[in-house]
Amino acid sequence: MYKTIIMDVDGTLIDTEKAVLGSLQKMLAIEYNKTMELEELEFVWGIPGSSSLPVLGIEDTEKGDILWNVYMKEFMDSIHVFAGIRELLSTLHKRNIQIGIVTSKTKIELEDDFVPFGLMEYLSFVVCADDTLLHKPNPEPIQKFLEISGADPSSSIYIGDTMYDYQCARDAGVSFGLAVWGAKNNHGIEAKHFFNDPNEVLAFVSE
Repeated sequence: MYKTIIMDVDGTLIDTEKAVLGSLQKMLAIEYNKTMELEELEFVWGIPGSSSLPVLGIEDTEKGDILWNVYMKEFMDSIHVFAGIRELLSTLHKRNIQIGIVTSKTKIELEDDFVPFGLMEYLSFVVCADDTLLHKPNPEPIQKFLEISGADPSSSIYIGDTMYDYQCARDAGVSFGLAVWGAKNNHGIEAKHFFNDPNEVLAFVSE
C-alpha cells in the first residue's frame, strides 16, 4: 500500500498532447522554417524543452521555449483534465494521502497550462523542471521530491505515461504505475502497476 502518490502532469493529469505537439509543429514552421510531421515530434513528450529543442537543431533553448509557450496559448482550448482525475485527487486528499507532482514543465508552463484547472489545492509538493539540474529520465526530479517531502521511497509510487517516467521512478527507487489512460505506447515499460482508469489507483493506497 502506498502513502505517497507522485504524479506526472502531461498525459497523466491533463491531456495536452494536441497542444504540446501542435504548437511545437507550428512554431518550428513559422519561426525556424522547419516542416515536420507530428509523429516526428513525439519524442519531445515527457521531457523539457531544454532537452528536446537541441535535438531539433535549436541551440538557443531559452528563446525556443519562450516561442513554444507563445504558440501553446493558441491551443489552450484543446487541453482538458482526464476523466476521473479530479475525483481521484479529491478522494486521496480526503484520505490524507500525500499527493504531489513531478513534471517536466517549468514553473511558468505549470502556471499557464495546469493551474487554471484548480487542482493545485490537492497537491502538497511540486517539482518542476526549474527545480533540478537534471531531468527525466534521470532520477533527480523524483529524488528531489523525496527530499523536500520526506516521503519514504518504499511507500511511494510515481504514476506517469512515458518510458521517461518509468526510468526516472525505477532509478529513484520508487514503484511505477503506468497511466494507461494517457499513455501512447507502453512497449518496454515494466511498470509494477498498469492503471486503466484513475479510480484504479485507489485500490493501492492506505485507507
